[in-house]
Amino acid sequence: MTASPTTPPRPPLRSRFAVGAGRTVAGASKLTGLGTGSVIGGRVSLALDPDLLARLAAGRRTTLVSGTNGKTTTTRLLAAALGTLGEVASNHLGANMAPGVVAALGSAPHAPFAALEVDERWLGPVLEQVGPAGVVLLNLSRDQLDRSHEVRKIADTWRAALGRLHPAPVVANADDPLVVWAAGEVPDGDVVWVGTGGGWMLDAAGCPSCAGRIAFADDGWSCTGCSFARPSPAWRLVVDDNAPDGVAGGAHGVVERPEGPPVEVTLSLPGRVNLANAAMVLVAAAHAGADLDDAAAAMGTVATVAGRYRTATIAGAEVRMLLAKNPAGWQEAIAMLEPSPTPVVCAINARIADGRDPSWLWDVPYEALRGRFVVATGERRHDLAVRLRYAEVDHATAPRLAEAVALAARRGDPAATPARRVGLIANYTAFQDYLDTVGRQEPGDG
Repeated sequence: MTASPTTPPRPPLRSRFAVGAGRTVAGASKLTGLGTGSVIGGRVSLALDPDLLARLAAGRRTTLVSGTNGKTTTTRLLAAALGTLGEVASNHLGANMAPGVVAALGSAPHAPFAALEVDERWLGPVLEQVGPAGVVLLNLSRDQLDRSHEVRKIADTWRAALGRLHPAPVVANADDPLVVWAAGEVPDGDVVWVGTGGGWMLDAAGCPSCAGRIAFADDGWSCTGCSFARPSPAWRLVVDDNAPDGVAGGAHGVVERPEGPPVEVTLSLPGRVNLANAAMVLVAAAHAGADLDDAAAAMGTVATVAGRYRTATIAGAEVRMLLAKNPAGWQEAIAMLEPSPTPVVCAINARIADGRDPSWLWDVPYEALRGRFVVATGERRHDLAVRLRYAEVDHATAPRLAEAVALAARRGDPAATPARRVGLIANYTAFQDYLDTVGRQEPGDG
């Protein structure tokens, strides 16, 4: 249990001026329709006070969240869980580099708690500045090939930073070998292993310790050439795949803990992956002093996250919007779709924020979409159509979202009765474009 929260100390005049200037610039950015302003505002603030991040973090109980996939959703769940204890500063809309972290802390100067999403490449620098009370490590997999390069390099960078700075606790996914490697220099008493049930494994086939082969089994994983193996988790997610969904198509599971009865978790968000996120949040919330039943109930109120999972009416159909940015994310998003034969729109761009190289499409298991009608849209829709053809998925293409949804709803037949519901999976810039189309404000979206 943690002590009662206290108000962070008042930062010096220079820092207060930097925060004010950043807010002014951020407000101007929003008024002119250039975005939320958190990134540009944070950049201005840091230019005026390079030590601002450390000063704004001082006196708070801060928990950092990092990983390739699920950072924004996990941070939103963590903010809800910590919100049962007091006010929480958070960047749960996704501005996750140093400027976005600064903007989040500056927007809530009196919050005693902070739940901060951190880009994988920024975890070390932010750790050094913030001195967090906890770190949640979700997963590591390939992202944009021209952005993060070799995922092993990210794991090694994490390992060096965690070994040097020793934050505690480190809440780590025991089922991801690269996360286990990254946390390997953390003292045993400072790391809490969580069993989440696995997920994307293609980027962890090689042992980061000896370059041998990682063998996966139902009860864990181990290297065939050395002693590197899955640690025994202290906390464990248990999911009955035959159980009914939770609220509004959400997910339900049980989190077993070292002491005390299991904690039931019922989310408004879909997917086993979000239950895994929630399990790791519960560990962080427990170390912050939260009542776990209260924390679980608070997480269940989160219905959308920065537009993800929301339902919008497009071309007369109800469209549930999912974001996926890389092969691991697409695998999870496909698993969240409503049952077949619900038609699906898949949208792919290849702008700078997405990564210019779309060759990763060949690593996505689109074969799981067989039995559905799929419409490919976005700037690289024809690349996606080729992949769908080889996956033997019935598909068509359309240049714009409304046309794609209308075509999907009628399953390619203009004379057919349109489906009432359509699934949408889009990569980053396509998703942002569609949020602009349908409107960014919705209930539950921080």
